Amino acid sequence: MTHFNPNTPWRRISTAIYSKPLDGRIFGTVELDVTELEDWVSRQRQEGLKITLMYPLLLLAARALRHDVPELNCYVSRGRILHRPSVDIIVSVLMKKDNQMGTLRLRNADRMTIPKMAEWMNTNLQDHRQEDQEGAAKQKVWLDRLGWPLRNLVIRLWQKVVIDWGIRIPFTRMGPDAFGSIIFSNIGSIGLDVGYPALLPVSNVSMVLVMGSVQTKPAVVGDQIMPRRILNLSATLDHRLVDAYACGKLFRSLKKGIKRPDALMADHPAA
Repeated sequence: MTHFNPNTPWRRISTAIYSKPLDGRIFGTVELDVTELEDWVSRQRQEGLKITLMYPLLLLAARALRHDVPELNCYVSRGRILHRPSVDIIVSVLMKKDNQMGTLRLRNADRMTIPKMAEWMNTNLQDHRQEDQEGAAKQKVWLDRLGWPLRNLVIRLWQKVVIDWGIRIPFTRMGPDAFGSIIFSNIGSIGLDVGYPALLPVSNVSMVLVMGSVQTKPAVVGDQIMPRRILNLSATLDHRLVDAYACGKLFRSLKKGIKRPDALMADHPAA
């Protein structure tokens, strides 16, 4: 039997970051019929564009934050709701070396196109994985080596100064908007159908949007029952910023957008 060590550096750090979940959150799930969208992605790949189903969903979510659900592009600072000047999305990526999750930040994601996103992602992903292993991994080890009492103190101080008080630390990346607008995670790639990840307490993200697995299911199309490709999409939202209505608006925007994927190949007006 392989030796199992549950106390990885990140797991020990997470005990300092997370407390018992008592705060207000909203959870929502929708099933999207992505049959035609999968065919569209397949055609783009045949033409040489290296994308997956995640790419159009990611871009649709970014554009929805700009045009349809701007309240999701906000954060709380000193008891006030502040609107972000740009739509920056943190994408969870799997680190191949140790199967840990890392992050990739897409700045101004709503102003990208599918070709631009594919070029940027494919160019930067490998470099980011190396950077994550050499940079962020070192930060995790450093925090882990602080020991339990001091580690908790450092993280609580971070949350109080940067997140609660909204103070940006000079000469560092530490600021109230350091984690971008939302987090996007593809848990379907690791075998999960549906999930509701926690809102990271050391961030000010308004939502974690989760792409689950795609399964073939019977669905009514017109007056016939047909096999369709169905994607589970879930969200965890900060109830301080939005009500469930905002989640509904987002899902309606995505349902509408997946029917017109060709629109994602062109620049979107930055209104």
